[in-house]
Amino acid sequence: MPSSEEETVLVTGAAGGIGSAVVRRLAEEGYRVAAADLDGTAATDLARGLSARGHRVEAHRVDVADEDDVEALVRAVEEGPGELRSVVNVAGVLRWGPATASSSRDWRRVFDVNALGVFHVCRAAARRMIPRGGGSIVTVGSDAGTVPRAGMSAYAASKAAAAHFTRCLGLELAPHRIRCNIVSPGATDTEMSRARWGGSDRLHPAIAGVPEEFRAGIPLGRLARPEDVADAVAFLCSPRAAHITLHDLRVDGGAGLGS
Repeated sequence: MPSSEEETVLVTGAAGGIGSAVVRRLAEEGYRVAAADLDGTAATDLARGLSARGHRVEAHRVDVADEDDVEALVRAVEEGPGELRSVVNVAGVLRWGPATASSSRDWRRVFDVNALGVFHVCRAAARRMIPRGGGSIVTVGSDAGTVPRAGMSAYAASKAAAAHFTRCLGLELAPHRIRCNIVSPGATDTEMSRARWGGSDRLHPAIAGVPEEFRAGIPLGRLARPEDVADAVAFLCSPRAAHITLHDLRVDGGAGLGS
C-alpha cells in the first residue's frame, strides 16, 4: 500500500468547520489533498494557508449536487495532483424546523447535497478506484442519522440515506479492496452550531440534554471539536484501518448511548 506521501485525497465541503479540520489533519499526515467546496474562495484561502506551511493542498470549487460538476472535479484531480486513493464526503447543508413547516424545496436541497451529492462523488471516485484495485471512501454522516432529532427531519433522513448508501456501496466494492466507512459526529463546535445556539459551547443544550425534545445529554460532558472528527476520518483513510469497512464510527461523546 502506498505511503501517505504518495496518496491523493479528495475532501468535499472542505471550507466548513469539519471539512477544513479534515483537510488540515490529512495534510499534516503528508497526503496530497484536493480541497473542494461550493465556496471556491474559502477553499482557495484554506489551500493557500496550508501550502504556505509546506503542505500539498489544492483548492477546487464544486457543487456536489451537480453530477457533471463532480465528474469534472474528479477528472481534474486525477489529471493534476494524482490518482485518488481516498475520498471524504463532508459537504452538507442543514435546514432547521418542524417537518410540518418544511417546504418540498428545502427537503430537495438537503437531499440533493447530503445524499445525492455523496452518490455523485462516490460513483465518480469508485469508477476510477475499481481498475486500480484499492481505495478508501469515508462519508461524514451524523448521529441524527440513527437517533431521532426534533426539528432536523430532513437533515436526519438525508444523513441516514447517505450512510446506508455508503454501506451498500462498501459491499459492492469490497471485492476490489475499496473500503467504505462512515464517521458520525454528534453535536460539534462549529460556526454553524454556534450560529444557531449563539452561546458558549460549554453551555450548549446538547451537553446536558434537552428533555422536552427527547434528547439525551453527552456523557463525556463536552461538544466534539472538528479535530475529533478529523482524527477519526484520518484513521479510516489510513492503512491502520486496512481491515475495516462498512463501519459507522460514532464521534458523539456517548450521546447516542450505544445506538
